[in-house]
Amino acid sequence: MENNYYNKQKEIFTKENANLLKSANLKTTKKRLFLIDCLKKSEGPLTAEEIHRKLRQDININLSTVYRALSSLTEANIIIRQVLSDGNSVFQLNSDQHRHILTCKDCGKITYIDVCPIDSVHKEIEDATGYDILSHNLEFIGVCPECKNKK
Repeated sequence: MENNYYNKQKEIFTKENANLLKSANLKTTKKRLFLIDCLKKSEGPLTAEEIHRKLRQDININLSTVYRALSSLTEANIIIRQVLSDGNSVFQLNSDQHRHILTCKDCGKITYIDVCPIDSVHKEIEDATGYDILSHNLEFIGVCPECKNKK
């Protein structure tokens, strides 16, 4: 019975992911489906290397394929790429609610922040610059509770 539920859920996710790809006029491939699913299940943004490690547990995939898929999914606006202060990029699914990240400078742990301090000044920036702001990225850097406790 439990396995049946899991298969049904997997089928729903696969259809949702395929619809995402179809709406962006992208070919539906097994590797893209798995990549989207990987980001859906993630509790935080992931680097390309982290995505590759997770995907290799289920499918045979090269890191170069992960990078190509991430590029096409970013161009299609299905996922968001954020460049961190250290120059590394992390990826997350593009959802209706964007989320910023908090990075621990000691251990590198990345956590989502659901509050957006920019929303309150969004209109001001548009009025002052004449731009139509479509998106933004913001990274906070600090020390996580675990690292603080170690000191």
